[in-house]
Amino acid sequence: METGHFFSPQAGRKVEAPLNASARFGIGDVVRHKMFDFRGVIFDIDPVFANSEDWYEAIPEDIRPARNQPFYHLLAENEESSYVAYVSQQNLLEDGNGGEVDHPTVRELFDRFDAGRYHLRRSMTH
Repeated sequence: METGHFFSPQAGRKVEAPLNASARFGIGDVVRHKMFDFRGVIFDIDPVFANSEDWYEAIPEDIRPARNQPFYHLLAENEESSYVAYVSQQNLLEDGNGGEVDHPTVRELFDRFDAGRYHLRRSMTH
């Protein structure tokens, strides 16, 4: 498998990743965590784990996800608050039927919610 490198600000280093990684979800998709009670909209995707070792090691070993899978940055919400979450593909389910996500940053990145997903503002694309 051919690999490349990308710089991860969260990890503070270059991360090796397959050049042809495939993600189950896309930017703008609304998802729900399989184990924890929160949902969110995806605003960025890492092809493999690209956060700090401290972050990874803080996850209890019995539920720690595999590194070699896509990880998603979410504008997340639960009953108490809104926040940014970093979640492995194995821990996410589609939740487009759950309606819009009530996160204060959503309108900065996305211009509309349609057919169960958000559409990125044209100014955010490159």
